[in-house]
Amino acid sequence: MLILLSYKNYSIKFHHMRNNCISPQIFGYNGFMKKFIFALLIIINTISYAKEVVTFPSLDGVRITADLYMDSNDTNRPFILLFHRAGWSRGEYEEIAPKLNKLGYNCMAIDQRSGDSVNLIDNQTKAEAQKRGKSTTYLEAVKDIKAALVYARKHFAKGKLIAWGSSYSAALVIEIVGNNNSLADAVLSFSPGEYFVRYGKSSHWIADAASRLKVPIFITSAKKEASSWRDIFNAIRSPKQSYIPPKGGHHGSEALWSEYPTSKGYWKAVEKFLGAIGR
Repeated sequence: MLILLSYKNYSIKFHHMRNNCISPQIFGYNGFMKKFIFALLIIINTISYAKEVVTFPSLDGVRITADLYMDSNDTNRPFILLFHRAGWSRGEYEEIAPKLNKLGYNCMAIDQRSGDSVNLIDNQTKAEAQKRGKSTTYLEAVKDIKAALVYARKHFAKGKLIAWGSSYSAALVIEIVGNNNSLADAVLSFSPGEYFVRYGKSSHWIADAASRLKVPIFITSAKKEASSWRDIFNAIRSPKQSYIPPKGGHHGSEALWSEYPTSKGYWKAVEKFLGAIGR
């Protein structure tokens, strides 16, 4: 199947491949439309995957909106809960979640109330929280992350439940699971840091929680960010892996987006960790 889209001086061909993905050939492309085209590619690439929008209550009653990616109805399959970075939404995982499905993992990407929009997907939980007059700071998102972990365990994860965070949520999953290890069986943390001093927390709040982790954890980031989580990583006593790209890299889970050449190294490290913790 061939799809041809045209806009002004840009012509974009999409070839439908056997693996249900779209391969772009972009002509007259000089980077002006990069983000729009990338978002469009993500949408097209996820059409063939089963994605369902679900809602459930946070700890304070705010309705959380999430995208559920169930590649199989087998609830004994490992299940990954995906939390987005600051200023974004569940749209951060539009490309990532289908790839995790291919690896044999069911997933759910939620909107925490602290965020906004990315990849043409608005943060519905934030809108709901604001409608109710609720605060939408990083720390308020703790309610949403905890509620999502409990909800997923009850409805979708009879096997392993894995918590995956990006940026501020990468730090919060460490804090939350470190203080209640029954909430998840493993953690992936993309660009964590001590982001909460502005809210009155100590400069080692996340590192302290990391020292209480009993589950396996993987931490990564852009190369220049590695010093931001060194103390957190050193505090961990449970099985741990990390990945720092040889150069460059990107902040949060965006590092896995296929538009970046460095994404391959991140994916290899993620797959290595997931393989090590077993199914």
